[in-house]
Amino acid sequence: MTHPSRRAYLAWVAVCLIWGTTYLAIRISLETIPPLLMAAIRWIIAGSLLIAFLRIRGERLPRPRAWPSLAILGVLLLGFGNGAVVWAEQTVPSGLTAVLVATSPFWMVGIDALMPDGARLTFRHVAGLLIGFGGIVTLVWPEIHAADAGGRAFLGGVIAAQVACVGWAIGSSYARHRGRGHARDENVLATAAFEMLFGGVFLLAAGLALHEGAHLVFTPRTTAALVYLIVFGAIGGFTAYAYALKHLPVATVSLYAYINPIIAVVLGTIVLSEPLNVRMAVAAAIVLGGMTLVKKT
Repeated sequence: MTHPSRRAYLAWVAVCLIWGTTYLAIRISLETIPPLLMAAIRWIIAGSLLIAFLRIRGERLPRPRAWPSLAILGVLLLGFGNGAVVWAEQTVPSGLTAVLVATSPFWMVGIDALMPDGARLTFRHVAGLLIGFGGIVTLVWPEIHAADAGGRAFLGGVIAAQVACVGWAIGSSYARHRGRGHARDENVLATAAFEMLFGGVFLLAAGLALHEGAHLVFTPRTTAALVYLIVFGAIGGFTAYAYALKHLPVATVSLYAYINPIIAVVLGTIVLSEPLNVRMAVAAAIVLGGMTLVKKT
């Protein structure tokens, strides 16, 4: 194995581990920091630091004419894609949130099929979609019939997680369309940094509109979790992802989506004593099984 390939696989392992642990860090940070402001602080600082680093290195940054499309991507991928995940984790355990977010490929396939030049749905895709939907129903069925506030809050969190998946799917579809034009030669980290910044500004506006500032409190524990999300989850994770994507096949890199939920569930159960029963484990396995069918080509 060549040195670049070895480093690429190490970067991929880092992506699996880092992004699998971010769900736990989000849950901890939410103990005192409101969701949208927490996400805003994370992405604004991460994007700003990454832009400064790239500028010092003399890397080419996106020109102003590219900013509107990057702003759209930032709002879709991070504003909705990550902001709704953070919102969901207020009421849904971190591990189960990771499982719900793993349904993103379902939405990607469905939305892509609606596009004029999108790929048509195959029998395997439809089977995977139905299986994945069955896993979600298995997960939330008891809460659908729950009349208490906890059941409704949990169901609201599940819906928020799916809103995140839709935002990520639409953003990914837009990114693919944009990538067919002038964006092909752009620096991946530079575009990601601008998306972080624009997405963070959108989340900041949303958080301030909801008056989250009145509830903003930092403790050593929640601050440490937020710093981890900025340094490792955002900057470190995206850097490792960009490097792995440059040197490994996309199909190989995308396997992180199967590993992240497993890591998140294990950490949530061990560190935060989050509930994990047989029904939840079966539902998670069904969702991941459906994703396997959808992602096969």
